[in-house]
Parts: sequence; structure tokens; C-alpha cells
Amino acid sequence: MAASEPPEPPPRSPVSRPVTARVPAKVNVQLAVGGLRPDGFHDLANVFLAVGLHDEVTAAPADALRITVEGADAAQVPLDRTNLAARAARALAERYGIEPGVHLHIAKDIPVAGGMAGGSADAAGALLACDALWGTQAPRAELLEICAELGSDIPFSLVGGVALGRGRGELLTPLETGGAFHWVFAVADGGLSTPAVYRECDRLREASGTGASAADVPDPEPSRALLDALRTGDATALAAAVSNDLQPAALSLRPALADTLRAGADAGALASLVSGSGPTCAFLAKGPEAAQAVATGLAASGTCRTVRVTSGPVPGARLVHA
Repeated sequence: MAASEPPEPPPRSPVSRPVTARVPAKVNVQLAVGGLRPDGFHDLANVFLAVGLHDEVTAAPADALRITVEGADAAQVPLDRTNLAARAARALAERYGIEPGVHLHIAKDIPVAGGMAGGSADAAGALLACDALWGTQAPRAELLEICAELGSDIPFSLVGGVALGRGRGELLTPLETGGAFHWVFAVADGGLSTPAVYRECDRLREASGTGASAADVPDPEPSRALLDALRTGDATALAAAVSNDLQPAALSLRPALADTLRAGADAGALASLVSGSGPTCAFLAKGPEAAQAVATGLAASGTCRTVRVTSGPVPGARLVHA
């Protein structure tokens, strides 16, 4: 006799108390960028690694959707309908036919417009917190689908750890890692627009004579040496394999970043690279003591606004008060 199907779980009711989600920043240890597609996007081989700098997004019941922000660079975060966290809340509400009555309060610790997916983190955090607040019980696959509709980096903010992103970066494959990697981040004054960096990448490719279209540029592929280094936890091997196809464009738009990269290398970093579309620069260190030495050297160099030391991989978005 066949076993009976397990009963459906009872529907969850909305909660009346605030719910907080904690979401990490990311660094791209490989960002291979294909040519410009007809739809305006680029195919990527994007190896994400989540690091221990976090934003917290708190969702509380409200009569209407409202955003408030505190913390580093809070004044740079939009509070209108363009805010990714607000868009995430509306997208979830529309799926379930409910009014997006929620006050989203974002406590920022991830650099704003710094190439570390701070806005994407806030969107993933808002989705997770609103799902708990409203009792929608959205399946994980549906949350990831909403993330992908909102932006290329947002699915990884939900997942965390280490993953390979294909397509626009939203098609994720988790990757095995053999331990923690130690990072130093040099935060620049002001931000860089991700679309502007991609446009500059295309312009530089055209100017070099190689062409910038998907027909001109080879399909991006992950580095086997980089994947092996992640799997074995070998920081020295990882340093030899990291790469970022957007780095020349970021340096073209912000030449002073070259001084920051040089200062980190001079301070003993195993690898120095622009994080994503920049302008934050990332430095891989041999261990925690070496990371502190790199941070000290960068802080003394006068080439950046502030320096942060952390490690990864860390988990993706998680509820911390529910």
C-alpha cells in the first residue's frame, strides 16, 4: 500500500512585529565579460564570493511602502521607487495579490555603488524579510526567479557562499571551496555606475580594433585554475588566477584607482583587483595577519577613503529576527 502524501503545511499568517534579514557583500574573483548582445546585456562567467560585510533590511508593517536608510553613505541611497529593495517588495506583493504595505529600514554597511552588490543585497534582504512578514511562504525557486527579474547580482545575494554565474550572472551553480579567504577592501570616494562601466568596456574594445559585439568577443568561460584554487582553499593559487574584464574600463573612468591597486600590492597583497564594476578595490591576503598589514598600508597610502578587513565565503541572505 502506497504511503500517503504528507499533509500540506498550514498557511502562515502575516506577523505584526518587524522582521530583519542580514545579507552579505560580494567580490568577483573572476568576471569574464562576453560581447554586447542585441538585448543590451553581456554574457558572463562570473565567479561570486560572499564576504563578511553585511547590510540589514528590516521589514515592519505599514500603511504604505516606505524606505529609510542609515549607516555609511546612506545619503546616496535612493528612497523612491527606484530603490531595489522597494522594487523587490512590490514584486513579491504583486505575485501574491497583496498591498505592499511595509516600512523597509536598511542599515548600510556595504559600500554604496562600490561594485560589491550593496543594492542587490538590499533587494534580496527585502524579499526574504517581506516573505516572512507577509507570510507568503514563497518557495526558494520563486524567490530566485524574482531576484533574477530584478537584477543580475541579486540571486547570488540570496544564495551566498561561492557560485558561478552564467547568462547575465543570474544562472547560478554553487562551487566547492576548501576554506576561508582573507580580503581587504579599499573604499573610494564616490561611486561608479555599473552601466557606465560596461559601456566603457565596449568602447575600449571597439577602440582596440577587436570589436565589442557578441560575434566579436569569445564566449566567457570560468578559469579552471581559479576553480581548483577555490576548491583547495589555496590563496596563493587563487591570487594567480583572479581576473576582472571590467577593470580596464573602471580604471579608464577613474584613473586614480591604479594608485590604490599599487598601494595594496606594495603592502603585501597576494592579488589586487577592482571589485566588480568598482570603484572599491579588493586585495587578497595570505591570512588574517597579512590582511591587517595590507589594511594598514592602504590606510597610510592616502589613496582611498576607508579600508575594511573581512573574510569569506559566508552564507547568503538570512533572517536574524523573525
